[in-house]
Amino acid sequence: MIGYVAVLAVGYVLGTKAGRQRYEQLAGTYRAVTGSPAAKSVIDAGRRKIAERVSPDPALVELTPIDPGTEVIGPESTNRNGNR
Repeated sequence: MIGYVAVLAVGYVLGTKAGRQRYEQLAGTYRAVTGSPAAKSVIDAGRRKIAERVSPDPALVELTPIDPGTEVIGPESTNRNGNR
């Protein structure tokens, strides 16, 4: 039984060391790729597009003034599903 526990302990230590090295390798690659200004701008643009698509806020409506006291809402447009 003690031999079994010893083998498990050695395997755990060697496995965590190899796992830590692989983690550091992956994390370093991630930091190198996402650290460049070009990659940051692409990531930010993608995040903005996703945020616009999933935003719960309704789209802003543009009001057109026809005289000093009256404003008109522009023609209704259809959304992506063809609904108003």
